[in-house]
Amino acid sequence: MKFFRRVASFIIMLALTGVTGCQVQKQPVMEAGISAPTSVETMDMAVYYLKDNNNEMYLVREVHKVPKSSGVARASLNELILGEPVTPGAFKVLPKDTKILGIKIENGLATVDFSKEVLKANVGSSGEMLGIASIVNTLTEFPTIQKVKFTVEGKDSNAMDWWGHMGLYQQPFKRNLSFVHEPAIWVTSPIANQTVKNTFKIKGNARVFEAFVSFSLKDARGNILAKGSTRATAGAPERGDFEIELNFIPSSAGKGQLEVFEESMKDGSPINMVVIPIKW
Repeated sequence: MKFFRRVASFIIMLALTGVTGCQVQKQPVMEAGISAPTSVETMDMAVYYLKDNNNEMYLVREVHKVPKSSGVARASLNELILGEPVTPGAFKVLPKDTKILGIKIENGLATVDFSKEVLKANVGSSGEMLGIASIVNTLTEFPTIQKVKFTVEGKDSNAMDWWGHMGLYQQPFKRNLSFVHEPAIWVTSPIANQTVKNTFKIKGNARVFEAFVSFSLKDARGNILAKGSTRATAGAPERGDFEIELNFIPSSAGKGQLEVFEESMKDGSPINMVVIPIKW
């Protein structure tokens, strides 16, 4: 009997140990006061910076991701002031302590009121001209803005001499892409990861030889679904807009990439290529 009692006691102990072991495995609990990280929604923003390349100064266009905002004009200017260029040799011209005191957009004219710190930029005459163009081109990326005017601390008179060279006597200023040398090609439509139909338009701007712009649409396996070329409104050294309608027959829903490029004068190979991932 003692033997059976000992066996029974042993079995009970095993059962209790098993229960205890099961209770140890608990779901992780987040500590009080610690919240799960949230992703910040962003938007693409085109901005223009200056670049000095072997004593030749010009503008470069970059597309930055910035926190999404309803005030896109202010967000673009803040990126010009506080953002960092990624193009080698590119630099900012607006002083980092410059403040945007106000922006008024009316009948296509954007009036930007800067703080007095904007006048501290130290540039030559060509730098002043390109610096003004960098602001104007950045703002006129938006369809609601065709012209730009500057004030300082709420007054025109405070801004007229600007950085001491050409001044602002010709304002309001219009968009001028003739100073933009990089990139050679950019595409404004379609945008990355856009879902397109079997007929869609390719739009953009180019600075290419004899204005010829080529394109190729490929599926995920690299098969060419459509290809062709068009001409921009101007050829290098000028810039020109281009637009062409592309038609293709997808076998099923899928994804791939649109390649827009210039063909090399030497061997016809693709150069200055822009790749846009798309879906259909």
